[in-house]
Formats: sequence, C-alpha cells, structure tokens
Amino acid sequence: MSHLYKAQTRFLFHAHIKIKIPAFNDDRVFDELFSTLEHVDKHLNSYQEGSQIDLINKNAGSFVDVDDETVLLLRRTLYWSEFFNGAFDLTIMPLIRLWGFYKNQGLNVPSVEQITRTQTYVDYRNVDIEGNRVRIGKGQEIITGSFIKAYAVDKLAKKMLSMGIDDAIINAGGSTIRAINNNLHSSWQVNVREPEHNNLLFTLNVGNCCYTTSSQQETFVTINNHRYGHILNPLTGFPSSNRQVGIITTNCMDGDIISTGLFLQPSSDAFLHTINKLQQLMPIEGYIIDSSLALRETNGFKSFKIN
Repeated sequence: MSHLYKAQTRFLFHAHIKIKIPAFNDDRVFDELFSTLEHVDKHLNSYQEGSQIDLINKNAGSFVDVDDETVLLLRRTLYWSEFFNGAFDLTIMPLIRLWGFYKNQGLNVPSVEQITRTQTYVDYRNVDIEGNRVRIGKGQEIITGSFIKAYAVDKLAKKMLSMGIDDAIINAGGSTIRAINNNLHSSWQVNVREPEHNNLLFTLNVGNCCYTTSSQQETFVTINNHRYGHILNPLTGFPSSNRQVGIITTNCMDGDIISTGLFLQPSSDAFLHTINKLQQLMPIEGYIIDSSLALRETNGFKSFKIN
C-alpha cells in the first residue's frame, strides 16, 4: 500500500527543520505545527534575547523568576549532567566562547592556564533552583544548543498526536529525527552518513522513536590548519576526538543530551559501558565512530539496520 505525503521545511534553531505529514492534511496545518517550534525557540532558546534562559544568563549571580516549563527543562538537564558526572554540562558556554566559536579571526588554541581559569565558571552544580526562581553563578552562562531543538521536537510530536496526526516524520537538521507511526505504516527509513566523506553508512528502520546524532563535522574552528570540533569536554576543556555517535531512544531531548554525553566518552569501551548503564534506565541502542574511524555498536542497534 502506497502512502502519499507532503512536506515543508523552515529554518529554526540554526537548522533546517522538515516536517512530513500525510497529503490529505490542509497546508495550513504546517503553520500550526511550526508555531509550536517557534514558541520554544522564542521562550527557551538561550540564543534568543528575552527568553527565559537569556534572562537567567543576563542576571548571573542573582535569582530570576521563571515559569514551570523552564524549571522542568533545567531540572532534566541537571539530571543528565549529574549522570555523566559533569562530562555533559549545560553551563559550558564560557569554554565555547574561549575556543572562539563566536569569533571569525584571531583564533588560538587556548592555553592550559586559560582553560583552567575558564573551567571555574563551568559547573552545573552552581545552578540553584528554588521553586520558580533560578540563579547561576557570576560568570556562568547556560547554553541550550545541545537539547533545545530536540525538546521542541518532542513537544511537536505530542502536538501532532493530539491533532490526530499519527503518521509523520520530523527531521531537525539531520541531528534529531522523530518518527511517528501507526498500524498502517509501521516505520520510516533514515539514511545515516559517515563523518569522513559523508558517504552512506547504513539505513535504519525507525518507528515511534527518535534517532539523534552528535558529530564534529559541520561545526568547528580551524586554528593553524587544524580543525577543532565544537563538542567540548567540560572536564578537560578540549574537544573530544571521537567522530560520531548515533542513538535510538523514545525521547528526543534525552537522546540529544545523551548522545553528547556519550560522544565525550574517552573510548568506545567507555561508550559501551555507559550505554549499558543507560539501558537499565530506558530503551536505548546506538553506535560510536571513534578517532580512528572504527565503528562499535550495541547488539540491539543491529536490529534497526537495513544494510
């Protein structure tokens, strides 16, 4: 049985987000769907002036009144920061700035002294939440880039199901893909590309789940003809040497954070050890491509692969 679909792509969260839904839906539905993403972008994205997170950052050292959604979002990210023992840290923005990801010239590899000094401002344990008030330490800055887009996709998926749209796929910049399926269409196919030459690595069958990936390929700085990726380890102050991580979970926000935390594991053995711990908490499968381009994957991940 063939299925007909229509799709729209719009630019949000510094990414092209494509929504594909059954063709019988009116085109005006897309405005309603994208408005869900736009609300999260305006309300919670640290890059958006006036957002809840922006206000927390601009008032570092003082408590800021926020709403329930912001508190829940931050508590969830702090939970994962604790799980990864600080290898994932939502306050890593000072280190990202130090490495020059918001500069176009005059870039240098930071000195050990600069990194050590900046690391004093990177500590999720200094985020205080008292009721609906949030305070970060002076000099600290929260960055939502590693999870806010995926959080918005989760909200969008819930919105679609509440509207009766139970057959769809959301592709948020290739790094977060959410599949929604019903009994007539049980899965979507997702092409995964390798990080070295962007060739097809394998194709996945995904149904009612989320595929998230972390990679250094598209966002980096070049210093003295050497690429340094944007996924920094808060504990070392340096970029991870791994090349790519991909995982399948049921929740996109958790998946996006976890893929970052797993990307920062020191070896593929550590990756498999950590993902085994995660499997005690939730359904999760995945793979890692390390600095030598060797691929390791969980046993359960193989069941999603077509080729």
